[in-house]
Amino acid sequence: MTLPDIAISMGDPAGIGPEVTLRAIPEVLAICRPQVIGNRQVLHTVAERLGLPLPSVPIVDPGGLSQPVVPGRIDVDCGRASYGYVIEAIDRALAGDVAGIVTGPIQKEAWHAAGVPFPGHTELLQQRTGAADVRMMLTAATISCVLVTVHVGYAQVPELLSIESVLDSIRKAHQTMQRIRGGETRVTVCGLNPHAGENGLFGDGEEQRIILPAIEQAGREGISVVGPLPPDTAFTAARRAETDVYVCMYHDQGLIPLKTLAFDDAVNVTLGLPIVRTSVDHGTAMDIAWTGQASHHSMVEAIRLAVQLGTNP
Repeated sequence: MTLPDIAISMGDPAGIGPEVTLRAIPEVLAICRPQVIGNRQVLHTVAERLGLPLPSVPIVDPGGLSQPVVPGRIDVDCGRASYGYVIEAIDRALAGDVAGIVTGPIQKEAWHAAGVPFPGHTELLQQRTGAADVRMMLTAATISCVLVTVHVGYAQVPELLSIESVLDSIRKAHQTMQRIRGGETRVTVCGLNPHAGENGLFGDGEEQRIILPAIEQAGREGISVVGPLPPDTAFTAARRAETDVYVCMYHDQGLIPLKTLAFDDAVNVTLGLPIVRTSVDHGTAMDIAWTGQASHHSMVEAIRLAVQLGTNP
């Protein structure tokens, strides 16, 4: 049996991406053939410093680093380089050279300093692949969440919500969880406002005008879905036992409970792309970069999920 090729962009060279990549690779060699997109010298230095083996897998370096990397420092060169790693991984997937890509953590400030016109991976992936509409999903054994809106300020969230955007999120959540787990998928949808609007008492009627019609349409399509539920009670243990995936209206509504329950194990998945993309669910952790303190569990889980989705269309 031929193992699938998976491209792994190592993330910002000055962060924990190189370490978690090095630690994860030996644990996934039985399920895939990794291709690391990053800087060989940085990987060699981190491996030597932490007493880790440099894996005998292909290492592809698109360039971008013109000076030695200082761990933990936000640097324009590192931003430029990490952006190039993601571009290389995406292009390999679009060309059909790999079954999926796994992205390490980037430093958004470094991207901005380098003139990268995207606030993060999700927006870059959408533009580079030509995807019409994408959603961010964070998933772990204990909890999974799909976000209707992502990297925007709270004041912008209500105007970005529509029946179609909520309905599309429900559909994508349902379809993806079926691919991951199979069987019936139960979707729980959160309201936007406290107490899910309290019948119009809070907010501008978003629950009645937007969220509920989307839920009703999803139900007519045969999706097992409930809501809108008050966000402050939607994530109780009892509700989680009856839910396979949550649809959340904004970034922190989903990520606060998810990272509280599954910080080391959750995986970021971009839904709606023509390629498979997973990612660690954490940042660059500059304060512990290259020190040997970083957990690589999220990277391992991201690679495993990329293999599963890449071999199970």
